[in-house]
Amino acid sequence: MSFGAWLNTHYDEKGPAKWLAFFLELVSSGVLFILMGLTCVDVVGRYVFNSPLHGGTELTEIGLAVMVFAAMPVVTWRGGHIVVDLLDRFLGSVVVKVLALLAALVISSSLYFLALRIFELGERSIGRGVVTEFLGMPSGYVVIYIAVMSWATAAGMITYGVYRILFQDKH
Repeated sequence: MSFGAWLNTHYDEKGPAKWLAFFLELVSSGVLFILMGLTCVDVVGRYVFNSPLHGGTELTEIGLAVMVFAAMPVVTWRGGHIVVDLLDRFLGSVVVKVLALLAALVISSSLYFLALRIFELGERSIGRGVVTEFLGMPSGYVVIYIAVMSWATAAGMITYGVYRILFQDKH
């Protein structure tokens, strides 16, 4: 099976969204694999050699931020979040779609304004030269990455997420 056929089989998205989803999941899974190796090295160093990996906690924190915020746009536009649908069978499908569209609007606008504030904090951190405690890595770039991925999530939700709500049946 060719890579293109595999991608078409495993990804429901259309056009560039398919490639973007694949890329973001590749980043997220790659960082998860690196975190697994980092944790193994830290545990072996800590308990076998009585010398933990210096800066391992900082690298884990940064890796978790990269992993989570790389996956967030994909999970959001696929509607993969936990949803309580207790009233869906009592409400009509039109009401459920209207509520889903309203939720998409609230999620998108909230993420946009939250990302705006996060970006400002990242710029301020870079301007002040804020670095991590042990490794001395500039932390503002990670904060800006979080803001950019939050904007990507907001854009994905208001575009592709709304498309999925309106035109794709979940049954």
